[in-house]
Amino acid sequence: MVRVVSVFAPAWLPALLFSGVLLLQGCSLLPKKDDTEGKPVAGLVRAGNADSTAKDGKGSKDDDKAKADRRDAFTVDVRGPEDVRDYLTLHLEIQRYRELDDLGATEISRLMVAAEGNARELLGTLGYFTPTLTLELNETPDSTKAPREIVITVAPGDITKVSNVQISYGGAIADDAAAEGQRDTIRTEWALRAGQPFTQQAWDNAKTTALRSLTAKRFPTGNIEISRAEVDADRHEARLNVTYQSGPAYKFGPLVLHGLKRYDPDGARRIARLPTGTDYDQQKLLDAQQRLASSGYYDSVFLTLDTESGNPQFAPVTAQLREAPLQKVVLGAGFTTDNGPRLSIDHIHNQIPLLGWRAVSRLSVDRDIKSLGTEWNAIPDDHGWRWFAGSEIKREESGSYIVDSGRLRGGRNKSSDHIDRSYFLQYDYAQNRGVNAPPSASAVTANWGWTGRYFDSNSAPSRGYGLALELAAGYTLTGQRTPFTRTYVRWLGVLPLVLGSSDDKETRARSSRLQLRAEAGAVSAKDSAQIPSTLMFLTGGDTTVRGYSYKQIGTVRSDGQTVAGRYLGVLSAEWQRPYVYKDKLTDWESVVFVDAGAVADKPGELKPKVGVGVGARWRSPVGPVQADLAYGVDTKKFRLHFRLGFTF
Repeated sequence: MVRVVSVFAPAWLPALLFSGVLLLQGCSLLPKKDDTEGKPVAGLVRAGNADSTAKDGKGSKDDDKAKADRRDAFTVDVRGPEDVRDYLTLHLEIQRYRELDDLGATEISRLMVAAEGNARELLGTLGYFTPTLTLELNETPDSTKAPREIVITVAPGDITKVSNVQISYGGAIADDAAAEGQRDTIRTEWALRAGQPFTQQAWDNAKTTALRSLTAKRFPTGNIEISRAEVDADRHEARLNVTYQSGPAYKFGPLVLHGLKRYDPDGARRIARLPTGTDYDQQKLLDAQQRLASSGYYDSVFLTLDTESGNPQFAPVTAQLREAPLQKVVLGAGFTTDNGPRLSIDHIHNQIPLLGWRAVSRLSVDRDIKSLGTEWNAIPDDHGWRWFAGSEIKREESGSYIVDSGRLRGGRNKSSDHIDRSYFLQYDYAQNRGVNAPPSASAVTANWGWTGRYFDSNSAPSRGYGLALELAAGYTLTGQRTPFTRTYVRWLGVLPLVLGSSDDKETRARSSRLQLRAEAGAVSAKDSAQIPSTLMFLTGGDTTVRGYSYKQIGTVRSDGQTVAGRYLGVLSAEWQRPYVYKDKLTDWESVVFVDAGAVADKPGELKPKVGVGVGARWRSPVGPVQADLAYGVDTKKFRLHFRLGFTF
């Protein structure tokens, strides 16, 4: 280190005396104990009465003026590579003493000595263990900011890299053949590999991530038993050694419920579907917690594994519950670019008299749709199946006409981790209003539905796919009784365009993605069959073909009116690119897309209408916010599409 300060060479006895004086002076810079809080501090004299100052506010104004006029004792200028410079500027302890305006050159010199050691420690956390530091003290009497400037010049040298990683295990996981896959996963997903730069943060993150992987399955009481990083500064190498103590393997025991008063405890267990008797899995515990929280019966849910019970092979799971009110009314307001502003009112009854089912009734009004409906659901049985029933009446703009429709349905459904299933009977009627409107129609159908979701995240996926199938067979009830079938298929795939290793999560997060979407539908019946328009197809809008308004694309009759058609086809491709700023991944993405959709009464008449555009995505705390500007090639108009959240 080189320091440029005024020095002289005294004899050893005067030097010893002089050093003692400096030490006494430096004591004023040491941190004071907490018991001095609220008391006058030695060396600081405040004029005037504190009570009178608080009353008239004059003292505070004088203090503010004095503070504005006062200069810092010194400024700190760190020079070196950008990442090192910014890190030291932010974390150097010497920065804490800049506003002590009574510091002399001798005290500043002492602070500079401490600053060198502090800078070396900070650089070591970044992986630089052999830096070259130069500290200079410059007098700047004409500066309005500070009379002195401390310049710290940093040449960090070569960064230390990991040369070897040794991961060991203690406890039940060490010799358990069933845990071999978990041991291999921890090793293969270890974040700080040989050849990578060694930093304290990367070292801590790697250990913590591996510990989470250990405690996520079978070994919830695992911990880090030994952690050692041996750094060879001369060779710029770091050898890492960590030993994980797993503790005993745990299995799920009974679900113990606390906080229940009005709702059935057995119903809570059936909703949670905790896999009692199986190996502990943190994700299964969270899934059970989420099922209880989303059931509507509880305002808060918190599940924990009791590791103090003394029986790891049958450890109880404690559920702390706070029940929701038996009934409540929820008022809502929203906005969509498809249908404009929306107002809604919901009434929820968690135990309908006699049946004991949960009922959710809603009245919703927006620019194009007015609806009133109710949905009733029973508590699922031991296999996860539940009975449901529902009804709805609606008025909406559908193509070129206003359609008044009604629907009744009842059946059973089941929701599991990735798959939803349902089968039910349904009655539909639809009455079209307007000049030369299609005839009214009604029908009854038997329906089967299946939806599979295989995304890495159901709220903001970056990879994976989803598939939905709907099959229906029925009879028309208006005009000639005619059988018909209805088929609908929907698929969405998200494909990462990974440039590096597919095992590198950071690389995957920064890479672009291609989102592909396809829809197809068909209603098969005689040409004379009067099928309700609500069972046929229209497309266009925020979630289908952007660049067109909601349900704008349909079958165009000879008089130019648009009506629902019997065949549907939609294709979409979207390129999603995460936005990286200063080598840091942000919560923003840019997108470029092309959509195409067509509706017709015969497959050979399908003529796609195309929309192209650009957009932005923001990963907000409440879900992804999506804004798209699309151009409808057929309408030759631009249209803004805005929506919140991701659903499939």
